[in-house]
Amino acid sequence: MSVSTASVIADHVLTPVESKRLQTQADTDTLVAAFHREQLRWSNVDWVVALFLIGVHAGALAAPFFFSWTGLAVCIVMHWVTCSIGICLGYHRYLAHKSMKLTPPAEFVAMVCGCLSGEGSPMTWAATHRLHHHKSDQEGDPHSPIREDGWWSHILWLFPKRSTESGRVLYRRYVPELVDRPMMQFFEKTFALWLWGGGLTMLVAGWVFGGWRMGVSLVVWGMCVRMVAAYHSTWFVNSATHLWGYRNYDTRDHSRNLWWVAILAYGEGWHNNHHAHPAVAPAGHKWWEVDITWWSIRLLRAVGLAYDVKDRIPKGRRADDHDVPTEHAEAAQGEIPSALTEVAA
Repeated sequence: MSVSTASVIADHVLTPVESKRLQTQADTDTLVAAFHREQLRWSNVDWVVALFLIGVHAGALAAPFFFSWTGLAVCIVMHWVTCSIGICLGYHRYLAHKSMKLTPPAEFVAMVCGCLSGEGSPMTWAATHRLHHHKSDQEGDPHSPIREDGWWSHILWLFPKRSTESGRVLYRRYVPELVDRPMMQFFEKTFALWLWGGGLTMLVAGWVFGGWRMGVSLVVWGMCVRMVAAYHSTWFVNSATHLWGYRNYDTRDHSRNLWWVAILAYGEGWHNNHHAHPAVAPAGHKWWEVDITWWSIRLLRAVGLAYDVKDRIPKGRRADDHDVPTEHAEAAQGEIPSALTEVAA
């Protein structure tokens, strides 16, 4: 081999840093494309998701014809169990942001509650949420009303079908510490069974103790009405709290604190607080910012089921993400911004 040929080959050999940078950019391009609004077209609709959402909304419209006080009670209890304990505490503050640690029994129950919510598997939810924080209101944010519109961030972003490759990239980049955990693998494979099993249990229990109308009432109220209410309260966090409200902290995005979303979503509406300090367990940072999910975390800590709870309320207006690099600086570094080191490590 001539010296000149060797030099040409050497010029094309990438260093580990260059390889990592190219891989990071390729991953970023994959995820930006996967969550881009252009993916929403008739030929690329995820009909499983679309038909399921249409079905539960149709079931909710039928609720007045199958009203029962038992169904209403099941609806209220299951809304709190799935939305506050499952999503807000389990998927969000525990899994996505590591705001606390849970004992194995508490973790298992929280993941079951999350699966019963119908908002997807624990790893998918946590990975997508970490991506949202990484790219909040920038290109690549899965549901930004600032870059797109309110309807996209509220619901339409759920409808495009996404490739298996984009899912692998999402997991590899945003939840690498979760993918090999046996409990996470278990719920990844069974989350749909928990959801449908919950509905079947309501139907059978109602039928046995009150006849077929009671069975239908429990399904319509305990599943359809409850899920529609929980869905929209969660989706309002994605849409409304990036458009309206006040700010306690100077964040790089447009997150806001919105009182009525905080009521509907068990404290998650104090969104500017959360985006400024995502690892802090309480979402309400002022005395008037009521956070029902935080009450549950305190109870779990009191009985020893939660520990290492990050409960220090920050002072001042400076946010953890105040100095997050710009898109170009991030691409040059090939790293996730330091503000997400704790949640993506």
